[in-house]
Amino acid sequence: MTVPFREATIDLDAIADNVRHFRRLTGVEVIAVVKANAYGHGAAASAVAALSGGATRLGVAEIPEALELRRQGITAPIMAWLHAPGETFAQAAAENIELGISSFDQLEAAARVASVDRPVGVHLKFETGLSRNGIAPADWRRVLAEAARLERIGRLRVVGLFSHLSNTSLDDDRAALAKFEEGVAAAASFGIRPEIRHISATAAAIDRPEMRLDAVRVGVGIYGLSPFDDRTSAELGLRPAMTLRAAVAAVRRVPAGTGVSYGYDHRTDRDTTLVLVPLGYADGVPRHASGKLPVSIAGRRFTNVGRIAMDQFLVDVGDTPVSIGDEVVLFGDPTLGVPSAADWAEAASTINYEIVTRIGARVPRKSS
Repeated sequence: MTVPFREATIDLDAIADNVRHFRRLTGVEVIAVVKANAYGHGAAASAVAALSGGATRLGVAEIPEALELRRQGITAPIMAWLHAPGETFAQAAAENIELGISSFDQLEAAARVASVDRPVGVHLKFETGLSRNGIAPADWRRVLAEAARLERIGRLRVVGLFSHLSNTSLDDDRAALAKFEEGVAAAASFGIRPEIRHISATAAAIDRPEMRLDAVRVGVGIYGLSPFDDRTSAELGLRPAMTLRAAVAAVRRVPAGTGVSYGYDHRTDRDTTLVLVPLGYADGVPRHASGKLPVSIAGRRFTNVGRIAMDQFLVDVGDTPVSIGDEVVLFGDPTLGVPSAADWAEAASTINYEIVTRIGARVPRKSS
């Protein structure tokens, strides 16, 4: 078998199965979040897989991401919620993209590109404590009054009301939900009755049944990754979709005392074999995990040595027989005995979300 020089294999069946799992678990609609190139997994292919698993909508951060999905032939409802200053929404309206609205100005901009026979679908976002985007409580009544008027005259369709949770604590999330419910009640007082209310992302979809409402927005979970530090993907019934692998590019037998990579942060303490892996921080391998990054070679787990460079890093395999072209699994499904994205996150003092999302464009994605 020929091993690819570098490749991220994406198990689309795993994505579909993970969506089915969330549908069964929550009993509500699943909005599959495919922003940031589907957390590095490939947006269009991941979107199709998620829809096949039962997702009813797709979520992205920005309108260009939504437009690219339309160009790829995806016709399902798509919601985009983070907008550039001065965004006109003309292209979004033309492609029937649902807009997350966080201000009166955005609401007016959406209305300007609508027509009576083609209203723009919007999701009004309430700020409930995360201090990011979202309509400030002081502006709720003004925005809701105008949204209700625009809906009555057929310019807008209020598809949803939504917010985000901080996942700080149960009390904090309950406070955010209570604030959100105030917004929902205020909307109802103006005659706004949306199709869906959604506040939960992956963590709350799993752990906060009372916060599932009409729909959950699931991002990292549909890619089979755990949002928790104390529970693995397998314990949550999820299957990681991405496996990052490469072929050994060089094998070198060196004596004790040999310096390794830039700065000689590591010197060998015995005669040993160094193996070169052809990925580096240009490909998303975290440089600050140098000397701590786990990989699997020849069915055995090793840790890299020396500094991770832009295009490559080294692994000390001791006396294990390794040849050029042998497979290196950098991370994947830990139930198969390989390191996980969570293992990499621990080595880099970050989260598994960042590990998969940062895998660069130089690494080809291959669907399986």
